[in-house]
Amino acid sequence: MSSSTSTADLKRAASERILVLDGAMGTMIQQLKFSEADFRGERFKDWPRDLKGNNDLLILTQPDAIEGIHRQYFEAGADIVETNTFSSTTIAQADYGMEELAYELNREGARVARRAADAVAAATGRPRFVAGAIGPTNRTASISPDVNNPGFRAVTFDELRGAYADATRGLVDGGADIILIETIFDTLNAKAAVAAVEDVFEEKGVQLPVMISGTITDLSGRTLSGQTPTAFWYSLRHARPFSIGLNCALGAREMRAHIDEIARVADTLVCAYPNAGLPNEFGEYDESPAAMAVLVGEFAQSGLVNVVGGCCGTTPDHIHAIAEAVKGLAPRVLPTVSPKLRLSGLEPFELAS
Repeated sequence: MSSSTSTADLKRAASERILVLDGAMGTMIQQLKFSEADFRGERFKDWPRDLKGNNDLLILTQPDAIEGIHRQYFEAGADIVETNTFSSTTIAQADYGMEELAYELNREGARVARRAADAVAAATGRPRFVAGAIGPTNRTASISPDVNNPGFRAVTFDELRGAYADATRGLVDGGADIILIETIFDTLNAKAAVAAVEDVFEEKGVQLPVMISGTITDLSGRTLSGQTPTAFWYSLRHARPFSIGLNCALGAREMRAHIDEIARVADTLVCAYPNAGLPNEFGEYDESPAAMAVLVGEFAQSGLVNVVGGCCGTTPDHIHAIAEAVKGLAPRVLPTVSPKLRLSGLEPFELAS
């Protein structure tokens, strides 16, 4: 399927119904209880650093298992699955000394998800889509990691842009239908990702839909770099994303007010994929599929969303329950937003007409 055909199918589906995104890859990988040897495989058996926990590496060492997880989510009712590439940037892979694998991880991650998408689409007769996932990296461009030196930055905009470009090239070459810039805690990082994605699109002569998803880090209602949901949207509206929304950090109950805020101001699709509640004292997520589906279903009933799914703690059972909860409900209608000067720092600013 060509990228233009895939994009047309995606837009058609989004106009007809609420789309369903997959759930947590990490949660499913943890259930498989892979050992250090499993992570290493034959190719990396002599690697000088510990590799257990580098979930993205399983794309290369346990591809059948990763493809199986993608298939489980598709079979549960997901229209879109995310590639297992959240940490597949040169910056994030530096923790394991695997910077040189970044492009390969993204390309192969997209190919693995593509195989699952094509197989389930052929079996069901319904198009399925692959979102190439680009995580935020483990560095922030806006905040100093050194409390004694507030002007210090551990990464530059250009370094981020280069890392995101490598990841995007791999995702495009591997057959992703969508680029998903997700779990954004620092909008400046996201701006570097947007710039990199546009660089690669121009370089390769393609134009894929871009989904952007931020993270409200706690009950303050702000991202880690301090922005409110509306300010976050104003900062990234220039990218003309296919969707804007939130994921991670919060459960659906805690996320609702922030999704409501974005839904009122964003003249594009809104995507929400919360965690399965808030973590318990052991850092685990207890919210049941049925309970989560009620909460996310209410998002749909209230006309707040166009795409829904799950983040930390969610499984195919959660996605199946959510898919059933939103089945037959109309997707959110995009608001008409009058042209005005809208700016943002930590807070949004709108010039009165």
